[in-house]
Amino acid sequence: MDHFDVDLFVIGAGSGGVRAARIAAGYGAKVKIAEEYRVGGTCVIRGCVPKKLFVYASRFAHEFEDAAGFGWNVEGVSFDWPTLVANKDKEIARLEGAYRANLERSGVEIIAQRAVIEGPHAVRLADGTRLTARTILIATGARPNLGLDFPGRELGITSNEAFHLESFPQRIIVQGAGYIALEFASLFAGLGAQVTVVHRGDELLRGFDEDIRARMIDEMKQNGITFELGATIDGIFAFESGKRVRLNDGRDLFADEVMLAIGRVPNTIGLGLDTVGVELNEAGAIAVDAASRTSVPSIYAVGDVTDRVNLTPVAIREGHAFADTVFGGKPWSVNYDVIPTAVFTEPEIGVVGLPEAEARAQGRRVDIYKTDFRPMKATLSGRVTRVFMKLVVDQADDRVLGVHLIGEGSAEIAQIAAIALNLSATKADFDRTMALHPSAAEELVTLRGKHESSDPLPEASTEVTPAL
Repeated sequence: MDHFDVDLFVIGAGSGGVRAARIAAGYGAKVKIAEEYRVGGTCVIRGCVPKKLFVYASRFAHEFEDAAGFGWNVEGVSFDWPTLVANKDKEIARLEGAYRANLERSGVEIIAQRAVIEGPHAVRLADGTRLTARTILIATGARPNLGLDFPGRELGITSNEAFHLESFPQRIIVQGAGYIALEFASLFAGLGAQVTVVHRGDELLRGFDEDIRARMIDEMKQNGITFELGATIDGIFAFESGKRVRLNDGRDLFADEVMLAIGRVPNTIGLGLDTVGVELNEAGAIAVDAASRTSVPSIYAVGDVTDRVNLTPVAIREGHAFADTVFGGKPWSVNYDVIPTAVFTEPEIGVVGLPEAEARAQGRRVDIYKTDFRPMKATLSGRVTRVFMKLVVDQADDRVLGVHLIGEGSAEIAQIAAIALNLSATKADFDRTMALHPSAAEELVTLRGKHESSDPLPEASTEVTPAL
């Protein structure tokens, strides 16, 4: 085929698809992008952005609690759920408009329809229109995993619906123990709900450092969240004005809402992948090489639909690399080695690099440095919370392999720590760095005492960030 309707056709206008479309258009490619719902994708419309707005709202409860210790009188404050939802909707609409405007300024045509693949160089729109493209990019993201089927599963909600509830759930049960489950459990608790987390295992946040996981459950319990570990939901039933939840041990729990948050799965259903032979991996994700090319040479895929590292900045980087490589003549691929991440619970978690157990599993001999202290803010407020920090250091070359944080500001600190790890900074480099006092982050450059992996922290640990 010598002539195509477009140079690039993108299916899915989320973070990765939008970035790829804009960059490719900037190189002079004729680009169309199809989106059946709203421009912006999961992150902007029903993921990290609205979630972070809800997280901010939930943290005011602790801010008001802290304020009294600093002389403020905050009696009579109240929370209004409909106001939060309405203001969130306004901000999401603004962001969607900005995404659309950026695409249009770049010369990308937006098609507000579902598109499916009909051939190696062809797609068909929902209205029946058939278009040809030299290159097709799939960027359809992921969708909530509802897990095993059980009676009344349709009575549960996912993170998608949680952003649009008409009334605030005074009691909510959250099934799951990953990012999404724990973030929503924390924010609902902060807004005043009675929260119960149901998880089939006995630990939270699989894949995170063991010290972080242990401290997270302690902090969440301190914030009033109840845990049913080693349990699963066997059924959800309508009960009076709420719901009755039957656990696998026969007990019943009662709530206004039940949120199913056991992860997400690649959004590949109904795309026509089988008609052209696009291969999926064992997880049901689109299999791609380092250049994001699928088993069909003219078709590529980026973002969560490939199930590599399911984070918005990664999808954006993958989309950019694809466009530079295919349309810009500047080939490069994404480096997945050092990626910072955060869990916006209360308190929040910030992580970059290897957990201790993973470093040891790789055969490395490591030194462990950690500290656990009461943040300065809590000394006057009296609130029971702590900050924990941990460095994993390779004994062979003194290189810092992992930074693990839990406490206020951890996400911001982890982002900066990622720069150091990408530059292969050593523990000596950290030690040579001047501390900024008083701050929590200064602990990262003042850590001296090593800990064996089995060593507990001293019972009487530092009460506040110490002076130098």
